[in-house]
Amino acid sequence: MSGPRVALLTYSTKARGGVVATLCLAEALARAGCQVDVWTLARGGDAGFFRPVDPAVTVRAVPFPDRPGETVGQRVLRSIEVLGAAFQAAGPGYDVVHAQDCISANAVPDCVRTVHHLDQFTTPELVACHERALRRPYAHVCVSAAVAAELAAGWGIQAVVIPNGVEADRCAAAAGPGQAAAAARAAWRARIGGRYVLAVGGIEPRKGTLDLVEAMARLRAADGGPALVIGGGETLFDYRDYRARVLARAAELGVEPTLLGPVPHDELPALVAAADAFAFPSVREGFGLAAMEALAAGVPVVVRDLPVLREVFAGAVRFAAGPAELAAELAAALAAPDPARRAAGVALAARHGWDAAAAAHLRLYERLIAMHAHQWTGDRP
Repeated sequence: MSGPRVALLTYSTKARGGVVATLCLAEALARAGCQVDVWTLARGGDAGFFRPVDPAVTVRAVPFPDRPGETVGQRVLRSIEVLGAAFQAAGPGYDVVHAQDCISANAVPDCVRTVHHLDQFTTPELVACHERALRRPYAHVCVSAAVAAELAAGWGIQAVVIPNGVEADRCAAAAGPGQAAAAARAAWRARIGGRYVLAVGGIEPRKGTLDLVEAMARLRAADGGPALVIGGGETLFDYRDYRARVLARAAELGVEPTLLGPVPHDELPALVAAADAFAFPSVREGFGLAAMEALAAGVPVVVRDLPVLREVFAGAVRFAAGPAELAAELAAALAAPDPARRAAGVALAARHGWDAAAAAHLRLYERLIAMHAHQWTGDRP
């Protein structure tokens, strides 16, 4: 290994967007010659990540048993304490320590921080955690210029913009003409019972699930419409009240979504590729990795009309501001193929490779290491 020794830290082993990005970046950095360790909390007895990790990457999973009755705030503080203590005890001596979320950025000192998106919390522990995780790191990465601008305007912090990558080949293969790929798509359609609109990320306020339910009610009222399928949902936070409200409203409207929960890693590409449309009505995002994966599979995508999503997806997706527009744009996407938009989406996803993202990170790491070397020797950076 000729590159620097890098620690990437994340808060979970579950298939959340930031965790997916952490693993893909780690593997790409290892391909580029870095020695990479990924540190994570292994919650609830997890033995490892939601998918196999390239053996070139060392996984350091810190046990984090559940505690019944623990509040969200208490769980966040314990997460920081447990991850930080394990990392400190290892005395690893990395060239770069790179935190991928606010929990890991609180757990370790002297780190680089990727700000995937900016949150708005009301729980005091989370508010303090979020603020410290922005103020303490000595360097910052944002996955889009829109988030970098928000960070600069709100906190006066200048970040390097490095977009996420996407496993475009994996997603495209699921949409291919091969017999195995076709059979996997057919199996999902049979399981769902026909055509469907897919959303990934579970039921939570940030994902705009309530608006999606309202939109699907309008869509289904027009012509019966496709089913709504929601995949994913493992998260640190407690959204039971919001989930109950969404499901109650869905029952009132007769939408009856199919809730898959976490989908096995090997089965997810076929689920995406078999969808008739992909809905991404998030009210806050940093990049939109799940939507990019759908584009790689050639699936029509409708997203919330946000500045960050305009930046990332212009020309490749349909934009909607609320439930009525979301229903209209989904209807248009379902009505007839749009070859130009599909081609633009496939090409966009293909341009976002993880090796390119890793190369940009490596250039940043090398600059930061050089600056630290000057500081350690007393020279001016």
